[in-house]
Amino acid sequence: MKNQKAITIQKNLRFLRMQHNFTLEEAAEKIGVTRQAMAKWEAGDSMPDLVNTLALANLYDVTVDDLMSFDEEDSLTKIAPKGKHMFGVVKVQEQGQIVIPKEAQEVFKIEKGDSFVLLGDEDPESFGLALVPVDLFLGFSERMKKELEKR
Repeated sequence: MKNQKAITIQKNLRFLRMQHNFTLEEAAEKIGVTRQAMAKWEAGDSMPDLVNTLALANLYDVTVDDLMSFDEEDSLTKIAPKGKHMFGVVKVQEQGQIVIPKEAQEVFKIEKGDSFVLLGDEDPESFGLALVPVDLFLGFSERMKKELEKR
């Protein structure tokens, strides 16, 4: 009987390869292994070593932790690219407040009193809102202003 880790990584390897539209041969070539090795990993017959696990995570732009242990049955989403997060669903309160989940506050080091620029996009393909720290936004704006002045 296969252990849970082997089942999880084999599912993730196959899903990520398909998501990137790679054949077994293409994925194997990109990380420098044989097609047979990739097939064995996806079948759960063997596990990639640390070097190949790192190469696979880089190839698919995911963390090693997600590659090894992400279980879509325990999640509402698919494996996220490195540095991308889904913190769950938030609800707009009576007076329009939105509470940022604690995990998001920790990951992005958000503290009481921090200020953000609220950006919006109405394009149906990218519709949504984004929060950007004021300092980051102003720094970007200042760089753009300087570039325009050079012209």
